[in-house]
Amino acid sequence: MHGPTGRFHRGAMLAVAIVAGTAGVWGAQEHTAQGIVTGLDTSKQSLVVSCDAIPGYMSAMEMSFAVRDANMLKTMRPGMAVRFTMVEENHVLYADHLQVSTAADFGAEQMQAGGLTALDAALNPAATGDMVQPGNRVPDFALTDQAGKAIHLSDLRGKVVVLTFGYSRCPFPDYCYRLSNNLGAVEKRFRARAGRDLALITIAIDPEHDQGTVLSEYAAVFHADPADWHFLTGPLPVIKQVAAMFGMNFWRQEGLLTHSLHTAVLDRDGNLVANIEGNHFTAQQLGDLVQTVMNRPQ
Repeated sequence: MHGPTGRFHRGAMLAVAIVAGTAGVWGAQEHTAQGIVTGLDTSKQSLVVSCDAIPGYMSAMEMSFAVRDANMLKTMRPGMAVRFTMVEENHVLYADHLQVSTAADFGAEQMQAGGLTALDAALNPAATGDMVQPGNRVPDFALTDQAGKAIHLSDLRGKVVVLTFGYSRCPFPDYCYRLSNNLGAVEKRFRARAGRDLALITIAIDPEHDQGTVLSEYAAVFHADPADWHFLTGPLPVIKQVAAMFGMNFWRQEGLLTHSLHTAVLDRDGNLVANIEGNHFTAQQLGDLVQTVMNRPQ
């Protein structure tokens, strides 16, 4: 990982040269950018962001930025969605006007999905007290996967864990399907490390329906390998308890399950690294975050 030199990750300098023409173009332009924070280095006053593409300017890529105000980094953590102005000065890339994005900054569907957490917290403030905060260990739990095997979270120690929630009858393709599809892209990207360094979890929030054959067929939709990607079910009270750890709540409304959207990343020791709310991030951004956590020194 590069420090605040403004250099790009993994050959991205070549990609930008192709898009921008010459490095000198950077000095003449500023661009509004957004993405997901994948790394922080307070000692070098920098952060790494997996950026969205900027049409006509650059492809989506992971980049390192210097931050002028060190206090801004105190509020940042991996998995946060951010917006900023990309500025180059003296061959250093800066993230100016840095701000954390909220789910309400995005489209109507994402705003609805992301805003449910705040709504539920207002209606049920006691539930937020069970949330695990970044840096803390996620309590152990046990559920049953699509192969009928009991899976304890503690069994996955030594692996980076990516966890989300969903249910097979979700009618919105940008909700449960999209989040599980993100995990599918991560599994494919890290195929050589899946099962050894990486474990994926999708927790069914409709356990009365999503069990047995239904659950295994749902997992098959995503070509999930039960050796590394566990679709978990169990008693509803246990599901709700686990969901509360991540601030994820759900309830029935007009025959459907209304729920917030969360994707969590845990490090090899079972500590929560990131809890990404909503569906405004890409599979590539999630993969960049996962790679950063997997590559941490053990």
